[in-house]
Amino acid sequence: MRLTLTATLLALIGAPLWADSWDDTLAAAKGQTVYWNAWGGDSRTNDFIAWVDREVSEKYGVHVEQVKLSDTAEAVTRVLAEKSAGQTEGGSVDLIWINGANFLSMKEQGLLHGPFLENLPNAAFLDLNPGSAAVTDFTVPTEGYESPWRLAKFVYSYDSARVDEPPRSAAALLDWAKTNPGRFTHPAVQNFMGATFLKQALIELTPDASVLQSEASDDSFSTATEPLWTWYDALRPNLWRGGETFPENESVLNQMLNDGEVDLTMAFDPAAAAAAVEKGLLPDTVRTYGPAAGSIGNISFVAIPFNAAHREGAEVVANFLLDPATQARAQDIGILGSYTVLDMTKLDETQRAAFADLPVSPALPMEADLGPTLVEPHPSWMVRIAEEWARRYTK
Repeated sequence: MRLTLTATLLALIGAPLWADSWDDTLAAAKGQTVYWNAWGGDSRTNDFIAWVDREVSEKYGVHVEQVKLSDTAEAVTRVLAEKSAGQTEGGSVDLIWINGANFLSMKEQGLLHGPFLENLPNAAFLDLNPGSAAVTDFTVPTEGYESPWRLAKFVYSYDSARVDEPPRSAAALLDWAKTNPGRFTHPAVQNFMGATFLKQALIELTPDASVLQSEASDDSFSTATEPLWTWYDALRPNLWRGGETFPENESVLNQMLNDGEVDLTMAFDPAAAAAAVEKGLLPDTVRTYGPAAGSIGNISFVAIPFNAAHREGAEVVANFLLDPATQARAQDIGILGSYTVLDMTKLDETQRAAFADLPVSPALPMEADLGPTLVEPHPSWMVRIAEEWARRYTK
């Protein structure tokens, strides 16, 4: 194996050598168990990760153990605590499903391994041009410290058996809620989905959405969010249970839609409702749409902590997630239903055919139903929105 100067120095101090070719990475990864810290609130995602474990175990001898999180910050805090304790090797977290503020925090604090993305063979299927969605996370350049794995976009779903015409803007939602009190709510704002709902409304309501692309200051936050809080003050009394309590997460909200407690739900995955209908978790009258003016969209990433005990195995898993066959399976509404992160122009005819042959559903929206994709605000906005909401509306 060719040793770089850095690798030679690491060898002299007894640290493990980094593989400098993919064959070396595969060899080093064999027999490793990758502890993938990922949100555990969605059974489809959990089942998909279990399938990934079976596949990479068989193909590469790498086992995947999902560490189910209720909040990604749990894993970030663990890695930070290990760094503070001087644990630079053998960390407990190998791979994290991460986005936005958590990625920015880890990147700024030197908690990430990398850059590693361009070392992955399947990265060749991505659009890696500067500024593309595959290399930008909530306006922050990933610089190879994250690898994409699923595409996300904010959508609403409704039961067409009870709602003829759903509201297609924040203003229309307020009017609808006043006419149908108690028939709408959102997940708790401490949950990613609840905070994303407010962020979507902010983009629609703020006078100048371009300010959201920069880090929030006290002045910019106050000015930009004033219309949001005015709108929410009017919306809250018309929410389910008067806005005094909220479902814990998106899964609970979906169950409420299924039980007829509410008429609308929301997701950060255009295929989520179709997948739920396929599994019998939502009625077949559910339909999905995006706000008329557009909705927030981004890519979900995985990252590897700087002190991961099984970094080679984590890279193997990240690479497997980018395999066209894996991406096609993930997009199947009967499996996961996540739109692919791959650049379809980089796939051959056979690889593209796997996507063209995927099942469809009346609950699966057409591209025209989703509207334009709106750029994510800087991560600081989501953090501040959650904090300000808690200050205003919790006792």
